[in-house]
Amino acid sequence: MARTSYYTVIMNGLFDHEKLTVYQDSIRFVVWAGERLETLPKSLAAYDQLDRASTSIPLNIAEGNGKYTAPDRCRFFDIARGSALECAACLDVLVARKRLARAEQGKEIRVRIVSMLVGLIRSTSAVRIHEERAKYEADDRRLAD
Repeated sequence: MARTSYYTVIMNGLFDHEKLTVYQDSIRFVVWAGERLETLPKSLAAYDQLDRASTSIPLNIAEGNGKYTAPDRCRFFDIARGSALECAACLDVLVARKRLARAEQGKEIRVRIVSMLVGLIRSTSAVRIHEERAKYEADDRRLAD
């Protein structure tokens, strides 16, 4: 992977992360969420959570895309994915508490973001370690007591 030089940035006008569709969509989501946050009282716990989590998505995409090793890149993309899922939960809470009437448009953007991040994570880490599901069995002798 080639390093991005200052000269390359000046000539192209964009950093590498700015060219990513997932980054552009995450910025679109920040704007969408910000417009919703303007209508809510800042004292709500979900207000702060949504503000921080939505901001975290593009920040972690940008930072991850600038890393040179696959594990580093993957870690930041994982954090961005987690933040996108946290945004989904925040919006669900706000809708359930009737603070927002609906959040479908934001959900569409988030689904695209999460899907693209999963693709980036998979393509970045072909040898990713996953835990196998453990077989859980109860000891019948203890149950008989």
